[in-house]
Amino acid sequence: MTKYHPLKELLGARLREFVREPAAVFWVYGFPLLLAIGLGIAFRNRPVEQVYVDVQEHAGASEVVRSLKQRPEFVVETHSATECRDRLRLGKSSLVVIPGDSYTFLFDPTRPESALAREKVNDALQRAAGRRDPVQTSEKYMTEPGARYIDFLVPGLLGMNLLGSGMWGVGFVIVDMRVRKLLKRFVATPMSRSDFLWSLIGGRLAFMIPEVVIILGAGALLFKVAVRGNPLSILVLSLLGATSFAGLGLLVACRAQRIETVSGLMNLIMLPMWMLSGIFFSPDRFPGVLQPLIQALPLTQLNYALRSVILEGASLMSQGWRLLILAVWGGVSFICALRWFRWN
Repeated sequence: MTKYHPLKELLGARLREFVREPAAVFWVYGFPLLLAIGLGIAFRNRPVEQVYVDVQEHAGASEVVRSLKQRPEFVVETHSATECRDRLRLGKSSLVVIPGDSYTFLFDPTRPESALAREKVNDALQRAAGRRDPVQTSEKYMTEPGARYIDFLVPGLLGMNLLGSGMWGVGFVIVDMRVRKLLKRFVATPMSRSDFLWSLIGGRLAFMIPEVVIILGAGALLFKVAVRGNPLSILVLSLLGATSFAGLGLLVACRAQRIETVSGLMNLIMLPMWMLSGIFFSPDRFPGVLQPLIQALPLTQLNYALRSVILEGASLMSQGWRLLILAVWGGVSFICALRWFRWN
């Protein structure tokens, strides 16, 4: 007689259910791959970015245009005062130069490209007027793998995907089953609450391994991202991160009755981490008053640890306190979800 174990059967059912849903497969594996490729192309090594400058019509405008066109990065046009302001307002130019006895720069200081254009144009005009720097300088560009923005970005994308798929892949499934009255049927089976919840986490962990391979593999093959860390360390770190986020997904969905409710709760939890936890730029840029909150977020610690292991080749033991924070988040979330979970 075949012996059935609830956890084994539930885990197998979850795996089969996932494979039979093409949309779920796309959002777990296809979307992060497309996102990594798109952002990698956007932030690949590119030629010098062009600076669009308008010169207001004036007797000295032609001299300004001639001076600026000696630098290949400037795209310079001459327009009337009204046209210059309209083009600046609509984003067609970054800076307006108003000639006269002295040069006046018209720009929006809140636009980084405008502030940068102001400095570049001022430097070009001062040099054209005969300025000489007392100290000679030179430029070198850092383009080798491991030192580019795409190298910083890929571990952050991996952390973001582990967060999203962990919460949506667990929390959404629970509430969807509750809405369809499937959870009530499980109550009549010889299955404990912990078996059911662990089967959801186990299914999530099984789906996680291809995610890691796809994202890091795409980064290494397409953009030469240097993966210096031990693959086993990366896998263990990703497993812990996925478990922690799956625990959060369980906690959010343990009592939610509607899809709209759990969607709002998950966005409420994920959005701060998307903004603060260092996916696209370092969380150290935020003010010191926010740092205690930022450092307490699980995605912050996962992103720090992923970058240390993947890009620097750090050992798993060196990330011990970050692993502890992830484990605490996952453990507390699972215990609370187990206690508060309701079938209907």
